[in-house]
Amino acid sequence: MKKLVIVCMVLATAVAGHAMAQDSALREAEQHLDFREVVQHAKTKVYPAVVYIRCIRESNESGERKSQQVSGSGVIVTPRGHALTNWHVVDKATSIRCLLSDGRAMTATSMGTDKDTDLAVLQLDLKPSDPDLPHAEIGDSSVLQDGDFVMAMGAPYGLNRSVSIGIVSCTRRFLTDISEYSLWLQTDAAINPGNSGGPLVNTAGRIIGINARGMGFAEGMGFAIPSETVSILVPQIVEHGQVNWSWTGLQLQPLRDFNRDMYFDDTEGVIVAETDPESPARKAGIRTRDRIVRVNGQSVTALTDEDLPGVRRLLGLLAKHQEASFEIERNDEMVSVKLTPREKGKVEGDELACKRWDFTVKTINQFDNPDLFFHRQSGVFIYGVKHPGNAGNSGLREQDILLKIDGKEIQTLDDVKSIHAQALKDIEKRNKIVFHVLRGGLMRQVVLDYARDHEKR
Repeated sequence: MKKLVIVCMVLATAVAGHAMAQDSALREAEQHLDFREVVQHAKTKVYPAVVYIRCIRESNESGERKSQQVSGSGVIVTPRGHALTNWHVVDKATSIRCLLSDGRAMTATSMGTDKDTDLAVLQLDLKPSDPDLPHAEIGDSSVLQDGDFVMAMGAPYGLNRSVSIGIVSCTRRFLTDISEYSLWLQTDAAINPGNSGGPLVNTAGRIIGINARGMGFAEGMGFAIPSETVSILVPQIVEHGQVNWSWTGLQLQPLRDFNRDMYFDDTEGVIVAETDPESPARKAGIRTRDRIVRVNGQSVTALTDEDLPGVRRLLGLLAKHQEASFEIERNDEMVSVKLTPREKGKVEGDELACKRWDFTVKTINQFDNPDLFFHRQSGVFIYGVKHPGNAGNSGLREQDILLKIDGKEIQTLDDVKSIHAQALKDIEKRNKIVFHVLRGGLMRQVVLDYARDHEKR
């Protein structure tokens, strides 16, 4: 525990520091320096800390369990080898190898990840006798301005190490469906496949973002996770192995909602668009069109979409199982409501591959599969169907919710696992089995014929 606290403190120091004052001072200094010297100086401070990451991950999307090689980037932020990267780079990885700038290769282990913000923290496997590693400082993205010069570093298309230069196109970019807890830094510095997890660097030579995504259909549109978000979440990832988000079940709407063409006269607060069924918000009596003004005495306001992630992050970091006070304006009257958040829990279901049946299954998760969750709040669905394969030939489809197999009700992966194991054990006696599935809200019966072994061609 003591070691864990020290690690969190070191990372928090790396994230915070005195970046704001130093970056402001450098902004003045840049006016009197050759820009090429500024770029080279900044690159020299961070480039040695950039690592090329290669992972072997297990994949079930195709209807069978496959091992595949994926690659990405990362950046070392402490002398003892703590590195930042993306969740999607190391998700479901069975092995992680890192190539350092000096040519050394090291294995790494994941200290924790957060799918919601696409962040991950790795620990390079150093020996006690190994010297400290080159590492980079984390700066303050909140002082960035549109038009500031930045560099994107990483390993595009697996090309080991690369740097591109550009500007910050937008410091507060909201992207629908992927901006739940954080806005994005948009840049025209090239962010290609493989750059994911690498640092976005300012001219002071500090990390002000973690590269996460590029737009394949648009030149000069890349997006990075701001260091402001990183500084808040990394200590939690290190301590808990994840970000322990709290869940309220509040669906929020800004006061100036351009997309819905809805505009409210108020200038403070955030509108409740909906509350999720069985959620803490609904149980607390919060209603649609309530205007939340304060949470635990702290003012909250979302004028536009760009303000929503900050409010959601505030709610997501509320203490779990402890009453939070909400001050709400309802029908021109102020109302005080007590709401008790609970753990958000997993945001993705567990998976299982079913050989010979030629499909994979996954547990229903309200955050990952909201359409399926609408029909059934727990259970298992077909995640992937192998082609060619017995499931596809028999008419089973992806997204089918499994209700019964061989007359036995299906609630969990273990239910599927035990029936599947018994079916393979008895394959010489019979090779057909009846499935009851829910497809698009309608029940269907499908007979799966698994007599053929499609692995033998």
